[in-house]
Amino acid sequence: MPSIYDTITQQLGGANLTQLSQQIGADEATTSQAIQTALPMLLSGLARNASAPGGADALSSALSNHADGGAISNLGGLLGNPQSGGGAGILGHIFGNKRDAVEQGMGTATGLGKPQMSKLLMVLAPIVMAYLARRHQQPQAADAPPSGSGELPQILEHEANEATKKAPSVLGGLIGMLDRDGDGNPLNDITRMASGAGGLGGLLGGR
Repeated sequence: MPSIYDTITQQLGGANLTQLSQQIGADEATTSQAIQTALPMLLSGLARNASAPGGADALSSALSNHADGGAISNLGGLLGNPQSGGGAGILGHIFGNKRDAVEQGMGTATGLGKPQMSKLLMVLAPIVMAYLARRHQQPQAADAPPSGSGELPQILEHEANEATKKAPSVLGGLIGMLDRDGDGNPLNDITRMASGAGGLGGLLGGR
């Protein structure tokens, strides 16, 4: 079964990449790299939330709102109007009060400005949720993490790890460079990049 990362990066190619690039006001190469950076961050954020007390049940409930795959079936509408997919609310749940810092730091890391990164994340967030809902409903291969609300942390950890492993080869080691403290979590380093110091601490309750 293809990973969520692979599925989304393939879908957001060709004409869809052209439309998305025009929507956020960036060239296609920069937009593609930003997608490949953003997906591991979104999946890692969801994994952290799902691992928190009550987080898996809350996420399972939220996924029921994306079970119809609207962000996938109406991708053109979402690309044309990023506000239409409820991305702002999803990002608020994933990143909490660190959202501005994440968008600023990721924008700096990828060459996009904060408004461009914000718009890109608003497109990606409902797509990730739609594919996660689909992944959650599918029968699993013998070597894959099982489905069920109690297994969402394992599913997301698996997806986040798959995305993070693939992103450095595409971005020339950007993810590894951002993980300056070597803890395997580049998210807290992105937050520090946005603040210009270590004062913000780890993202999403990170280390």
